[in-house]
Amino acid sequence: MAKGGAERSLQFPRSEVQHAATTAGATQVKLAAAIVALCALLALPAHAEEPLAPLLDSGQLTIDSSIAPAEGLVPGQRTNLQIEIATSTWFTGGARIRLPEVPGLVILQTEEFANNSSERRNGQTWVVQRWTIDIYPQRAGEFSVGPIEISLKVNGGELGNLAGSAMAPAVTFSATLPEALEQADFWVAAPQFSAQQSIDRDVDALEPGEAFERKVEFLASDVQAMMLPDFSPEDIPGLAAYPGTPELSNRLNRGETRASRIQSISYVAEKPGNYTLPAEDFFWWNTRSGTLEVITLPALPVTVIGDVATEAAGETTHYREQLLGLGGLAALAALAFLLLRYRPWRALATPLRAAKAGYLALRKPGLPPQLNPDPGREQPPRTIRDNNAAG
Repeated sequence: MAKGGAERSLQFPRSEVQHAATTAGATQVKLAAAIVALCALLALPAHAEEPLAPLLDSGQLTIDSSIAPAEGLVPGQRTNLQIEIATSTWFTGGARIRLPEVPGLVILQTEEFANNSSERRNGQTWVVQRWTIDIYPQRAGEFSVGPIEISLKVNGGELGNLAGSAMAPAVTFSATLPEALEQADFWVAAPQFSAQQSIDRDVDALEPGEAFERKVEFLASDVQAMMLPDFSPEDIPGLAAYPGTPELSNRLNRGETRASRIQSISYVAEKPGNYTLPAEDFFWWNTRSGTLEVITLPALPVTVIGDVATEAAGETTHYREQLLGLGGLAALAALAFLLLRYRPWRALATPLRAAKAGYLALRKPGLPPQLNPDPGREQPPRTIRDNNAAG
């Protein structure tokens, strides 16, 4: 594996460098001004660029770094990078550590404050800050971290209060993949790891439509919650599962990191039957014993009660109604086909015409038209003479 933390240099395109040189050489005044400015910068004292340099050079300020453990690690196991900052004067402000980014490593500063102390060195009192950085390798290989830049504020004696940056030395370590983990897809590397589950009600006599909640909790030390297993329920027909958002928690107590991940799943019984939430296995690399262990969540039986016979009868009745409906549609379709093919109303046309003629003959008046005029025939208007004659 390639080491991380390799030094990089910034290089500009050659054409831009040549263009800049040609432009500068075109004017002697600009060139002379550039030379004067460069000489002025070189004439400045070294501590003007690096304010903490006098303290570092005189040994009044020291910065050391170490990592433990540096070997025997497996991917996912935590190692501690400790940075020690000591001065024979005192600190006038807090320290700020700029964590580097190294491929294949998760580097975290989980402690908000340093461990401050004082000690005697060569008969003189020194003030010491110790910072602990958590590092988790994500793969096997050799790694290098640093140098690490640290911003400090320190009293410089006659120089007054100084503020600047200094570098903590680089550290190297390695991680290997044991043969026992070669076939594992995921594991937790920690001195302590546990998995447990609970449900909020009895599940041996549920009815369709009822629900229950299952809670799965993972606990581990010396890891972060984001490194704990992700629990996903299996799809079981007849028992719908609705997982919630996992709850992640990290706690630090006296230098010990405790992580937890809680996953809640709501289950809804959809139909009667006997179900089993299957057992789940999780791999744990015990960093204390250096062995692989398996943590198992036991299977969970679930029973949904209901009258299966009644339900089956209801389904049969439903299917029977569907068949009757389909049969009725088929009969109507056959009748329509026969009517269109044979058109029986044509044979009825002659009897219908005869019946109509007979009906009209029965309605024909038996009196002369003068006495029984046709209601449909328009009569001429009557005059006064006609009325008198009629009288």
